[in-house]
Amino acid sequence: MELPPELRRQLLNWQQSEINGANIYRQLAQKMKEPENQKVLQEIAQAEQRHYNLWRHYTKADVKPQRHVIAFYSLLTRVFGFTFAIRLLEQGEAQSQAGYSQLIGSIPEAEAVMREEDAHEEALIGMLDEERLRYVGSMVLGLNDALVELTGALAGFTLALQNTSLIALTGLITGIAAAFSMATSEYLSTKAEEGEDAKNPLRAALYTGGAYLITVFALIAPYLILDNFYVCLAVTLVIAILIIAVFNYYIAVARGQSFKRRFLEMAGISVGVTALSFGIGWLARQFLGVEI
Repeated sequence: MELPPELRRQLLNWQQSEINGANIYRQLAQKMKEPENQKVLQEIAQAEQRHYNLWRHYTKADVKPQRHVIAFYSLLTRVFGFTFAIRLLEQGEAQSQAGYSQLIGSIPEAEAVMREEDAHEEALIGMLDEERLRYVGSMVLGLNDALVELTGALAGFTLALQNTSLIALTGLITGIAAAFSMATSEYLSTKAEEGEDAKNPLRAALYTGGAYLITVFALIAPYLILDNFYVCLAVTLVIAILIIAVFNYYIAVARGQSFKRRFLEMAGISVGVTALSFGIGWLARQFLGVEI
């Protein structure tokens, strides 16, 4: 049948999305070590290819995969893991599903595509089992403690010491010591857990300590580069907010949780502790009369 120009453009867009998805899922399947996960991804890639062929039947046009899109999701997989990449891809699929429902009257196969897309999402949710997500609680522990404790400590040191080199040295010693302390505590805490779902104590400790140390170096960096200690504190706070935003976006996408609620809660705690510590530093300098 002759398609209206607007409908044809819409089908071509979906056709592009399906061929991109088919290639992305094939690449992910090739990288999977777990046979069950690999099988599910291969089946989804085949379904995406079927959807592409269906839309091609109506548009009578071939669409090539967009290499930059495939490369982008390949990079996301390496940096953030396959769970994050798949969830992000599925968000785009969900937007397409809303459009499919409007085509059921003119293209009967659209309803079958909708049902199959829903099955894809359920299959994906059932297969998502990635190590870094099993230890996300450990990462949250290290990241949150480092942000709250070190931003607060740096705020206090900034007003009390008023010397960027001294603040950086003190903050670095404090941060590294706290990182080892947190990693040890997480190791002992995880080791006490029992059951099939218990995490590996050493890996949990590494995730906690690693997240803490990365945050420490990121927050102290301004004091090693800039001269004005007040500017350093302001930049450190901006870095802290960016870290909170990036990490919470990752968790929100990978676990399907609310980004706004988690971000505001974590950012509010960090900023509040920083303001309180800054005030304590000011009081210490005023009443103790210490000059450095």
